[in-house]
Amino acid sequence: MAYWLFKTEPGAWSWDDQVRKGTEHWDGVRNYQANNNMKAMKRGDKGFFYHSVNEKQVVGIVEVVREHYPDHTDESGRFGMVDIKTVKPVKTPVTLADCKSNPKLENMVLVNNSRLSVQPVTAAEWKEVCRMAGVKA
Repeated sequence: MAYWLFKTEPGAWSWDDQVRKGTEHWDGVRNYQANNNMKAMKRGDKGFFYHSVNEKQVVGIVEVVREHYPDHTDESGRFGMVDIKTVKPVKTPVTLADCKSNPKLENMVLVNNSRLSVQPVTAAEWKEVCRMAGVKA
């Protein structure tokens, strides 16, 4: 199993929206590196649901339930999407500042490239962020 982080602007698609829907496609990605990350995803992979913009924090956990397929919102036909389902909220949101101040997370993509919308998370990073969030890894 691999781990990921999905960034979203809460005004466009929030954790509450994800919870309400249950399972939803992750569309609209127009960055090649983020799209390649989605191509690498497998069913059962877990991900952090991250609110960007003003909040900048991990707020929930999701699971990949459908692997990469064409994004119906992409007229160019170059980008794809995956489907994710809600797993659970975190007990304590973990902010970008929390991650940056934790030496165990100094190499995390979020810390070094916070603009990338879909990014990998190592198993050690997953475990540490889950600990910080008060949820079982």
